[in-house]
Amino acid sequence: MLSKVIAIDGPSASGKGTLASNIARELGWVTLDSGSIYRAIGLLAGRLGLLDQESELVLKLRDFDLRFENGSCFLADENLTQEIRTEEVGKMASAIASFPSLRETVLNLQRDFRRPPGLVADGRDMGTIVFPNADLKIFLDASAEARAERRYNELKNKGFDVSLPVLLEQLLQRDKKDSERSVAPLIPAEDSILIDSSGLSILDVTKSVLDLVKQKGWVELF
Repeated sequence: MLSKVIAIDGPSASGKGTLASNIARELGWVTLDSGSIYRAIGLLAGRLGLLDQESELVLKLRDFDLRFENGSCFLADENLTQEIRTEEVGKMASAIASFPSLRETVLNLQRDFRRPPGLVADGRDMGTIVFPNADLKIFLDASAEARAERRYNELKNKGFDVSLPVLLEQLLQRDKKDSERSVAPLIPAEDSILIDSSGLSILDVTKSVLDLVKQKGWVELF
């Protein structure tokens, strides 16, 4: 019997990564941060000058010693965790995420994360492409302004010199590209539950999703 999957999709900076981590921690389940996979590959593609070279990039993936451990991303012994969170790398990720053959390669990697006792997966096509039969699907959204402010505060706290208007424009461009791409566009699954987190704290959203899990009777939550 396949392990249960909670799929959390949404646009950039909607809070889906934090939500997925919170839910997985409460349930003791495995997490899949698909965005980090694409960001790491985008960073490597940028370093190698392969942002527009689909076939060569897919071939190079075989040589990448890319791994994820305890919420951190490593290339061999290099910790990429901080670098892949920048908006510049986000744009690189968006560029290579439209490559069909790359998405097919990453798809198999993502599905390998499904294992007991359960998986909480976040991304942009978790409920539509990667895990279309997920047991619970959440589409987490928020206004572009709210998301830009969250990303601004996150990056400022990490010491990055960023501009809120620039971040807002970058998010709007990323939204447009993600929703209009021909391969796995960012759209809610038909059977997903939509949550607008614009005026909610991450704790409020986490409680809402845990309440949904309770209703399904999968686990005892106290």
